[in-house]
Amino acid sequence: MNQDENIVWHSQTVTRAQKQLHKGHKPVLLWYTGLSGSGKSTIANAVESKLFELGCHTYLLDGDNVRMGLNKGLTFSDEDRVENIRRISEVAKLFVDAGLMVSTAFISPFKADRAQARTIMANGEFVEVFIDTPLEVCESRDPKGLYKKARAGEIPNFTGISSAFDIPESPELHIKTAEQTIEQSVEQIIGYLSQAGIIKI
Repeated sequence: MNQDENIVWHSQTVTRAQKQLHKGHKPVLLWYTGLSGSGKSTIANAVESKLFELGCHTYLLDGDNVRMGLNKGLTFSDEDRVENIRRISEVAKLFVDAGLMVSTAFISPFKADRAQARTIMANGEFVEVFIDTPLEVCESRDPKGLYKKARAGEIPNFTGISSAFDIPESPELHIKTAEQTIEQSVEQIIGYLSQAGIIKI
């Protein structure tokens, strides 16, 4: 017998609509994607701080932090990258179901994985934020010294060097960090959330 046959979804008494009304904003998943060093975590943190100031209920899932716990043991092989994103997508879905505004800051290099994350979310609850920073700029920043190691062959499967990054074709938000400040990037994202009716300013 398939074990899945013994699993039944348990409906909750408190509805999503009630949670949304209680929190005063719509739940959403802000999916930040971009190369290492592009500024994903920096911008995601700045946006969360602004949302917190506005009274929103938020949570930020950072790539390195998640790999220290939930996804500990996963490598950076293509197969494990897929599993890494699958797990975080499901966790993010639970947070959104709780009524939160969730941010995920992961490289998430593969188009198919980002598309899969979108499909498990309700319509309008997945906002792809492409942190578009040229490779040379990311390398010049190299906050963790990873590009230097990758160029020296010390890190295999490194996105942008020895592993591909699928550029988002139609993200809800396209942030060009080489052309604008962090503050301007935050304003662009907050502006989108307001115009989309997700938050009220």
